[in-house]
Amino acid sequence: MTTESKKKTLGMVLKGYPRISETFISNEIRLLEEMGFNIHIYSMRAPRENFSHKSIKDIKAKVTYLPSSMVWGFPAFLWYNIRLFCKMPKRYMECLKLMKSRFALAPKKYTWVKHMLQAGYIMQKSVLDDGVDLAHMHGHFAHTPTTVTMYAAFLADIPFSFTAHAKDIYTQDPRRIQDKVDRAKFVVTCTKYNANHLEKTVGGKKPIHCVYHGINLDLFSPNGRGIKAKTPYHILTVARFVEKKGLDTVLMALAKLRSEGLDFRYTLVGEGKAKFNRKIEKLIQDLGLNDVTTLTGTITHDDVIELLGSSDCFTLGCREAKDGDRDGIPNVVAESMATGVPVTATDVSGVPELVVHEETGLLCPSNDVDALADIIRRSLTDDELRARIIPAANETVHELFNNKKLINTLGEIYKSHGVPCSK
Repeated sequence: MTTESKKKTLGMVLKGYPRISETFISNEIRLLEEMGFNIHIYSMRAPRENFSHKSIKDIKAKVTYLPSSMVWGFPAFLWYNIRLFCKMPKRYMECLKLMKSRFALAPKKYTWVKHMLQAGYIMQKSVLDDGVDLAHMHGHFAHTPTTVTMYAAFLADIPFSFTAHAKDIYTQDPRRIQDKVDRAKFVVTCTKYNANHLEKTVGGKKPIHCVYHGINLDLFSPNGRGIKAKTPYHILTVARFVEKKGLDTVLMALAKLRSEGLDFRYTLVGEGKAKFNRKIEKLIQDLGLNDVTTLTGTITHDDVIELLGSSDCFTLGCREAKDGDRDGIPNVVAESMATGVPVTATDVSGVPELVVHEETGLLCPSNDVDALADIIRRSLTDDELRARIIPAANETVHELFNNKKLINTLGEIYKSHGVPCSK
């Protein structure tokens, strides 16, 4: 038995840990620990980046990495699941029946077998062998992490909950989410837009709590570039290279502005799958933006903050993707507002909850190149507009997106549902 076994523990299942694009989750874990929650992280795969944010070092939670491959992980899966079956055959068979009952809803049925085996691994390796005293399980993202969470909680005979974010809500069969909501003790989501969608499609039986991710406002302050921006303007985008981010719309809007004589430099932070990376690089070249565009790839959060410090406008062209995927409220939008960088974006999903058109930023419809170009230009050249929205945005983000206050709200939600906390 480990020291950890003496404490009632909140098990948190993540797709991967740490992930450079998920600072909101690491910040949440760090602040929940400060509130007195004892957390054990279960990562469904090893980290894919060779670096992480500095905030990760402040997290005390131990991490159990689950076997992620049915091929290479099969010996471990077999060893721990056979042992678990021998110790609790009735419970294990009931979990298998639960898995079987959900097969009809699974697009890739073999992955659900893996998720069941990962849950068995958690129960045998972490709970029974290592003595982690799990009292509650929580999954981050409503798709595969919550599936593993649900099975592990069933095997451990404890309640579970989950946080639904964006893609995990809108690209799943609603029946699959409905099943998880029905079995969960409660659900958390990060925008009012998401909460309303869930209430309409699967809500009614279990509480669905809306808690914004928030940002660490201690890291941000106005960048001091002043109300009047100077040429060449510095325009910034931070985004994964995926369809829903609307990067093609952004690039075409920038090409339009350049053809009209706007003097700017553009920094695009992020990357995606190789095919999408090549597509973006080709579009930049075809639009004649090579000499004014810097592609940084994936960088640390500290580097993003440094870029915000030299930026005059942040822009993002979010859209609803063909498969239904869409953003919530990208944290970098809040970070831009906290740094005094005007936000120009599309009015998709939860973005208007933070960026109010003409008040705390500028919005336009998605996929509208001319409209996006227009608001980017205005955010750079209209000094009266900048003087109005920059302080208003800063005030709004401090009111709505202070992660310390929001995590306290989240912690109280956990406590209200019986999740143990030492403070």
